[in-house]
Amino acid sequence: MILPALLALGAQLAVPVSDSVPTLNVDQVCTGIAQQGGVTFHDPQIAHEKKDCLDGEQATRDELVKQWSSFNGSDKIACTNESKMGGQSSYTELLTCLEMARDVRALHTKAQAPQNAATPAKH
Repeated sequence: MILPALLALGAQLAVPVSDSVPTLNVDQVCTGIAQQGGVTFHDPQIAHEKKDCLDGEQATRDELVKQWSSFNGSDKIACTNESKMGGQSSYTELLTCLEMARDVRALHTKAQAPQNAATPAKH
């Protein structure tokens, strides 16, 4: 029956994320990025490109550690779940998702504020 499987999946996705940056396996995404830049899969530059990608992902993770507490809890859960879908995880994708969610939230807050508080109300 499909219902129990959906309930199990829903329960797994609803589990709160601990309040620390998740550990993602970025090896697969960096391998793919490196191979896209190579002429062949035996191109010696692939190893260098992969190392550059892994270093970049580590730098992005370090930035996430610094900013993690400033992000909204529900955004952390949603973005972490999204970054783990599809098998290719990326700290860059996670940080981008969190920044976009924060910026959209700020735009909505600004839009809900009175348009011009200095203008006196008309009677």
